Amino acid sequence: MKKILKTTIAKILQWEAKMLLDKYHPKIIGVTGSVGKTSTKDAIYRVLSAGGFSVRKSEKSYNGDIGVPLTILGCQSAWNDPFGWLEIIIYGLRQLFGKESYPKWLVLEVGLEYPGEIKDILKWVKFDIAVTTLMPEVPVHMEFFKSKDEVINEKMMLPKSVPLEGFVLLNADDPNALKFIPEIKAEVFTYGQAEAADYQAGLGETFYEEKEGQSLPAGLAFKLQHNEREIPVRIPGVIGAHQIYPVLAALSVGDKLGLNMVEMVDSLESYLPPPGRLRLIEGIKNTTILDDTYNASPAAMGAGLTALASFKNEGRKIAVMGDMMQLGGMTVEAHKKIGYQAAEFCDLVITVGLRSKFIDEALVEKKFSEKKIKHFDDSLEAGQFLQGKLKAGDVIFVKGSQSVRMEKVVEEIMLHPELKEKLLVRQDSEWKKR
Repeated sequence: MKKILKTTIAKILQWEAKMLLDKYHPKIIGVTGSVGKTSTKDAIYRVLSAGGFSVRKSEKSYNGDIGVPLTILGCQSAWNDPFGWLEIIIYGLRQLFGKESYPKWLVLEVGLEYPGEIKDILKWVKFDIAVTTLMPEVPVHMEFFKSKDEVINEKMMLPKSVPLEGFVLLNADDPNALKFIPEIKAEVFTYGQAEAADYQAGLGETFYEEKEGQSLPAGLAFKLQHNEREIPVRIPGVIGAHQIYPVLAALSVGDKLGLNMVEMVDSLESYLPPPGRLRLIEGIKNTTILDDTYNASPAAMGAGLTALASFKNEGRKIAVMGDMMQLGGMTVEAHKKIGYQAAEFCDLVITVGLRSKFIDEALVEKKFSEKKIKHFDDSLEAGQFLQGKLKAGDVIFVKGSQSVRMEKVVEEIMLHPELKEKLLVRQDSEWKKR
């Protein structure tokens, strides 16, 4: 019954959203890929809104068969409240038959959890611009697909759908995307660190701030090269070389739409990635937390560990990692690979969940001291344990799939837990019940 109700609501919302698009004809930017979709969508929204565009973005990570229509309607999920869904449907009808202002641009995040999801969205949403984020060798949501190629092929349907008069922005460092260029009708531009990229970023560098005698990471800086120009970009509160990509994609889109590059860079100085996407949070005992708790895939987990390894902090490097879900037959291999990477530099590794025990196994294989490995079945217990172990100058990387609820670890060790509603993921009442 619940599944039937969800399907019915999705169909009604899709119909209303399609009618709304037919009524107002906004330009639509679609962001798809495997790593960094939400951060890229938010960064694009930031530069366009700062540049005077009338624009709406997907809330949170609304990117599927219900999330995309909700964005078009300008509503948030009613979760399990049938009366809430009824209110949303009525609001959609009012927009259809009334006279209300509507944004001229939409930035839609488009995800993929099951086969055919993007194909179905493309039947009623026509995209003017497409941006792809990195699609690694082990994509997320592999559980319902036969192979990674099946995942990538469906995601690339979005850029292939963009008409001749639009444009497509591909990640220049992603061969999985570049091989589709001959199949794309629209003009293609690229962004990334590859020399051939139209919008090229140099290697990112972490900058630091002094706090109570400790030098702690404070943000990311890099240089953008385009048309023989070199522009410095400095983003406080953003960490990790892979965090360059969302910002670079946003600057690329804005440039193609005629915005001033220097003004866009200035607008991004106060930009922060969404909660749980490798954001810097002050920790207790003069420590720094790398909060990457929104979700987890092998590529994103590896990128977070790479960021942790790069820091020049005076304290320890601690990794707190939970299960990575929906990997199907790649589960063991993917978790062990993360364990091998952590063994190279971590001073302490804490794991949470059944699947993360494969990380522990890999650490032991690499002769990592078993005294520096601690496993928990519950994220709250892991956070409480960590409270008593932290020392000044430590940097703690925290990540895991949604169901492991690794934000509970961060809540236990953050300096200002009273700000958790603003800083952490999954703080609304529906998540609190789970």
